[in-house]
Amino acid sequence: MEASISLLGSTKPSLSSLIPSSNVLHRRDFPLPALKLKKVLVLPRIVHQKRLIKAQCSDGFKPEEDDGFVLEDVPHLTKFLPDLPSYPNPLKESQAYAIVKRTFVSSEDVVAQNIVVQKGSKRGVHFRRAGPRERVYFRSDEVKACIVTCGGLCPGINTVIREIVCGLNNMYGVNNILGIQGGYRGFYSKNTMTLTPKVVNDIHKRGGTFLQTSRGGHDTVKIVDNIQDRGINQVYIIGGDGTQKGAEKIYQEVERRGLQVAVSGIPKTIDNDIAVIDKSFGFDTAVEEAQRAINAAHVEVESVENGVGIVKLMGRYSGFIAMIATLANRDVDCCLIPESPFFLEGKGGLFEFIEQRLKENRHMVIVIAEGAGQDYVAQSMHASETKDASGNRLLLDVGLWLTQQIKDHFTNVRKMMINMKYIDPTYMIRAIQSNASDNVYCTLLAQSAVHGAMAGYSGFTVGPVNSRHAYIPISRVTEMTNTVKLTDRMWARLLASTNQPSFLTGEGALQNVIDMETQEKIDNMKISSI
Repeated sequence: MEASISLLGSTKPSLSSLIPSSNVLHRRDFPLPALKLKKVLVLPRIVHQKRLIKAQCSDGFKPEEDDGFVLEDVPHLTKFLPDLPSYPNPLKESQAYAIVKRTFVSSEDVVAQNIVVQKGSKRGVHFRRAGPRERVYFRSDEVKACIVTCGGLCPGINTVIREIVCGLNNMYGVNNILGIQGGYRGFYSKNTMTLTPKVVNDIHKRGGTFLQTSRGGHDTVKIVDNIQDRGINQVYIIGGDGTQKGAEKIYQEVERRGLQVAVSGIPKTIDNDIAVIDKSFGFDTAVEEAQRAINAAHVEVESVENGVGIVKLMGRYSGFIAMIATLANRDVDCCLIPESPFFLEGKGGLFEFIEQRLKENRHMVIVIAEGAGQDYVAQSMHASETKDASGNRLLLDVGLWLTQQIKDHFTNVRKMMINMKYIDPTYMIRAIQSNASDNVYCTLLAQSAVHGAMAGYSGFTVGPVNSRHAYIPISRVTEMTNTVKLTDRMWARLLASTNQPSFLTGEGALQNVIDMETQEKIDNMKISSI
């Protein structure tokens, strides 16, 4: 591999002459970004599968300047198959792309993770920009691809399936595509179906997943055995955190066996709790559909005396749906999310706020995420923690619990008549088809995944980083959960909109939140420097 590096007009040395051979990343057709410094050659630091390769100088002198550029690179098939041939991209002959000024993404194009910087800031972490490359590592007639969906439902899954199939067929001329039915266990239970553009033509108009899904069932060896036996060389895996961890294990086993198999992950979670990427597909649809439930609750409670409406929305560990739906609606009086602890009794508690709002408006609406107050509920119900097949904590119904707590308090303690209305639209929201915005987003995700696999990348996931689609190491999106930051402006906007209490009484409670978020940032920095 030759690195395209500028040294004030000098010749271009090879990367292998600058970095010990044991650390060389085997790439041939995609040089690294060029950096120009005063009189010193500085290679960008490259993070590849959590391995940091620091900048070095060809003349042995210590660099006068290091601008802090880090590329968190994704694996390429040539890493373990160095003699793999490449071919011209069929898009060169595409009528659709003939008018495009720049059809192919440059090998030097990267996407910055942090775009808000200050003068003198380090350049920071970057990811490879997604899109078609000039060279591909699969002949179209030799591709045998498969698609699998795992985990819970989410609006847009069918759109992703459709666009992977249509992208492979229409852009690259691939005709051999399998659908693995029933999640990961479908690989070794031989549940498959042939997918063509005609078969998937209108599935984007339906909710759910055309291929069916399941939780658990991941057996890496059995799955890769099946991939190898069937001659599959491209695997597209649609799923959440646990599913993507499984995808990384599949890639690692594929690499161990030296198979020419590209493994691409498309992150799926309605909760928007995937790290690094701007948002997950289906999130916009979920927020939009949640408005119907909130509006219904508002109509109900304002039509009766002392009406209190509770709407439970999705959000196991992250309260993004509840927060954004509340901000979008403006009829919500209080929003409770997993990240923000709350309490019921005493000064500054939820009961006091409800009574105050009923005196002012004679009704109120509470939106609560399903993961909020779980410790509180478990303690009250003396319940033990259990998990589902994916390893997720099984949640207690905080909506029903809170409804009963409010009713008991105001009926028995405050001697007030209240009218409780409880709405749980969880499965209605999960099961609907994606809206127009998510349909476009799913198309971009699917096409980015196809371009990446055809270009020989593997063990990667796709998603927008600061509105630019990028290829991200799977480990980066599974190492932590994206959560609402209580110290950020968005949560402050919500508090200003609802005028609800923060439930953080005293300096100690607030400091605990700040300390937790600070520690999380420190941990993230440690992870990114491994």
